[in-house]
Amino acid sequence: MHQIIAEIASDNSKLHKEAVLEREARANNTELFQGLRLCYDSMITFGLKKVPTHGGPDGQGLPWAAFSKLADQLAKRELTGHAARDAVELCLSAATQDQWNTWYRPILIKDMRAGFSDTTVNKAAKKAKKKEFEIPVFECQLAHDGANHESKIAGKKLIEIKLDGVRVITIVYPGDRVDQYSRNGKELVNFPHIKEQFVDIASKIKEPWVFDGEVMSSSFQDLMRQVHRKDNVQAQDAVLYLFDCLPLAHFKKGASPMKQNDRSDNLAKLIENYKDSMPNVKVLEYESVDLDTEKGRKNFDDINRRAIAGGYEGIMIKDPSAPYECKRSVSWLKQKPFIEVSLSVIEVEEGTGRNEGRLGALVCEGEDDGKTIKVNVGSGFSDSLRSDYWTARDSVVGRIAEVRADAVTQNQDGTYSLRFPRFLRFRGLEVGEKI
Repeated sequence: MHQIIAEIASDNSKLHKEAVLEREARANNTELFQGLRLCYDSMITFGLKKVPTHGGPDGQGLPWAAFSKLADQLAKRELTGHAARDAVELCLSAATQDQWNTWYRPILIKDMRAGFSDTTVNKAAKKAKKKEFEIPVFECQLAHDGANHESKIAGKKLIEIKLDGVRVITIVYPGDRVDQYSRNGKELVNFPHIKEQFVDIASKIKEPWVFDGEVMSSSFQDLMRQVHRKDNVQAQDAVLYLFDCLPLAHFKKGASPMKQNDRSDNLAKLIENYKDSMPNVKVLEYESVDLDTEKGRKNFDDINRRAIAGGYEGIMIKDPSAPYECKRSVSWLKQKPFIEVSLSVIEVEEGTGRNEGRLGALVCEGEDDGKTIKVNVGSGFSDSLRSDYWTARDSVVGRIAEVRADAVTQNQDGTYSLRFPRFLRFRGLEVGEKI
């Protein structure tokens, strides 16, 4: 197999690499694709901190069956610590240098170092119509931008603060094994203090579970420096905030039929039972709101204001009846925190370019929270509204406009403006009317 890997690495062309892999797939090279699965499947880890290179002399050659057995024992944690180290060194001594350094060692370090990824392997397998050779893709649930799905921001929802940290998928197995991954499936090893705090749960569960969350630290930049650091790791202040959980079997299938409400409730109850032994693991709080009611909309606005005051990245809006899906889903919507202010229209400006002869912007002014705000609002209008408001511009001046923006900003003259203002609606039917 090492000759094939060397052939793939000999040419930087993606088409060359894919062609070699397709050729081997059509030839039913099971050993090659079993090895590539061990290397590229994120869910298979070996628990090794270091894997030595082969410096010679050559051994007689290590059969695939012997290496495959070693890999299986490491993956199942039947071999750990000194026993794992000794078994690896024994296999190394039996292998030739080329065989170990080019084929077996890259599998154990999860890096084939030949200029191709699981994507290339899967393309080749699909072309060869060999589905059994495809490598499972690691995916977790991701959110859509709420600005593109405003019609979905209605009805009953769970609202959370959107944290500005590192997404971490924690997989807890019965016994004492805990693995952690980034959202893209890269194994994370720099939060051992957090992994250790899941051991109590591991000792009591009967099937593997996935815990989805975000690791936060005192500084985002400091945290990012520690995530993939290989030595001098300083991440002891990191805290994992969990917001979802599901059985590993469901995660592997790509979806869990359990409703968001049930998953969130189960997570809160579970972690509550272990809170004394898990000081660095918290459950992210959420609030249930009904956006079709006045009370729900008020609660939503209150949460949004707290997000702004706390300097958070935004808020998450989740469908309480939706399943967990290992893909980007409208069941989760992310929305930047925003403010809404009511301002008087003091002037109407004509547009330019394609908006010539139509409304370009409303010049708005007013007071909010003790600040005098003056701002040009040029977005949030459909083409038809631009035409209508320009035609009736004399009656638009003096009306109260509701404007949404990211934040209040201060001008050099001491007045205030808005960052990214967009028109929502008029608050009344007549000049000065506010409903």
